[in-house]
Amino acid sequence: MVKSPVHISKMSGKLEGFRSISVNTVTNPFCQKMNKTDTICGECYSMSMLTTYRKNTAPALQRNSDLLSSRVLKTDELPTILDKYFRFDSHGELINATHFRNYVKIAEHNPHTTFALWTKRRDIISQYCKRWPMPDNMILIFSNPQIDKVMETPPRFFDRVFNNVTDKYKGEANCTGQKCKDCLLCYKWHTTDVIVEHVK
Repeated sequence: MVKSPVHISKMSGKLEGFRSISVNTVTNPFCQKMNKTDTICGECYSMSMLTTYRKNTAPALQRNSDLLSSRVLKTDELPTILDKYFRFDSHGELINATHFRNYVKIAEHNPHTTFALWTKRRDIISQYCKRWPMPDNMILIFSNPQIDKVMETPPRFFDRVFNNVTDKYKGEANCTGQKCKDCLLCYKWHTTDVIVEHVK
């Protein structure tokens, strides 16, 4: 049996108890561009971490970036995942359509796991979903880049929208800062379509 070349990370902090397949934020052209804007990307925790105290994890994430965006993986290269819930891109963002196709293949290869992907790349999602169906075990969450501009409806092809707000926002936040494993609002079906979190 071929060992999968895909690197899987064990998460900490808010994501303690989860594992994730991620890519390198620092070298991602989309992330580089967005990091210079006044959106939530301008406050990117990943960009900061991977250039300072988590710099040692960048090479493994870069290998994922190179692999997942360059070609569609063969079936025997796909990782076998036994987790109940799993996250795509806790670091980084979709690089291109090939990257997303590989995530879809990983989800299809592991039907007993529920996968969640946060992304701002509506272009990539739309391009794929107009042609092919999504696997039933993959939740697509649109990561709204605008702070304090809550989207009440997910964009087409997305299951949820994730919003970031400051103290200016007078509404209620339903992402309360607890560990994700104790909440699972984003990872379970039939909870809510709109997530609101206060910027830390």
